Amino acid sequence: MRLLTPLLLLGLALLPGGPVLATSYERILTDQSRISFVSRQMGVPVEGQFRRFSGQIAFDPARPEAASALLTVELASFDMGSREVYDEVVSRNWFDVRQFPTARFVATGLRHLGGDRYEVRGQMTIKGRTRDITVPVTFRPQGRTALLEGGFALRRLDYGIGTGPWGDTSVVADEVQVRFRLVAAEAGVAPPAARSGGRP
Repeated sequence: MRLLTPLLLLGLALLPGGPVLATSYERILTDQSRISFVSRQMGVPVEGQFRRFSGQIAFDPARPEAASALLTVELASFDMGSREVYDEVVSRNWFDVRQFPTARFVATGLRHLGGDRYEVRGQMTIKGRTRDITVPVTFRPQGRTALLEGGFALRRLDYGIGTGPWGDTSVVADEVQVRFRLVAAEAGVAPPAARSGGRP
């Protein structure tokens, strides 16, 4: 059986719009956003994505020290194009979605690196395990929304993902590259319709 490792994510929705904007952003438009990942099985890259997630932010450029952000991902919504893989990865050795249905990222701080580049610090929680992570992000205003893009490396074994025989990193790599493209809405922009997706 071919098992391809999905992994998580990130959750990143928090950043100032830079010194030229006097705008508050308060929500992630999930119907326009994407969270994906690339893992390696026997050295071969394999891609997938999560289809259901939600995010909220609170950011006023005039008060950046008060910024906050939360991203929640439904682990059962991952899609790698295979029902066989899906059935394995929702099991206890992998995501154990019955006991741990979601993953969460909570931002704890940010640093401006110059231009449109930022560094977001936060805590990622998966399967009841919380780790500190730092994520580089670019932030670009686009009308009444703003685009946040970035990526980071996540080690699945830090979160107990892929245990038992799947703990062999020569078969499934420990490191997973998480990528995101998040669209944040200004305060007052209507919420999106419910996002479809889930099992392949």
